Amino acid sequence: MTLLLGNTVPDFTAETTTGPISFHDWIGDDWAFFFSHPADFTPVCTTEMGRTSQLSDQFTRRGVKPIGLSTDTVEEHLKWIDDVNETQNTTLRFPIVADPDLAISKLYEMIHPAQSETAAVRAVFIIDSAKTLRLTMTYPMTVGRNFDEILRVIDALQTADAQGVSLPADWRPGDLAIIPPSLSQADAQAKFPQGFNTIRPYLRTVDITAA
Repeated sequence: MTLLLGNTVPDFTAETTTGPISFHDWIGDDWAFFFSHPADFTPVCTTEMGRTSQLSDQFTRRGVKPIGLSTDTVEEHLKWIDDVNETQNTTLRFPIVADPDLAISKLYEMIHPAQSETAAVRAVFIIDSAKTLRLTMTYPMTVGRNFDEILRVIDALQTADAQGVSLPADWRPGDLAIIPPSLSQADAQAKFPQGFNTIRPYLRTVDITAA
């Protein structure tokens, strides 16, 4: 299957480092940051697992649950977590999915044969509480993820949902938002009584912190 934005993500059951899960049930009413790794005991992956753990409070504040995946067993994952904790100065508590038969990696299209037939690329899936795919990113095996961007895009998605706005390039919380062109001028004036700036009829900026 092809994973498309706006579609419900595939459910699966799996063994993880925190016990067996059914993915949709595990997400519950939260969002999920589901991310894959080529293999345990690899250098870039170790830093990424550690960084996710270090940012646990940031994910919790946003109502997001991290969950990793590597194409190794739970036993290997648990040994690797000890290394992650020691080398990255953290205590990793989020689950890591075991996928030695590649079933979930193939279900989520994490296997890119030109890279490897057996190792998952660095895929990112941001999934909302309705189990809808909201964003995907794919990094090569040699380059670690930008976690500032992962948190930024979660903020942007959740702000867009809550405020009914779009967000411009490089937006961060506190910056001006964009009023969608689909909203008429009259409706925009009613929705944003604090006022807004019309740069072009299709480009209107608003300070949503002033509401």
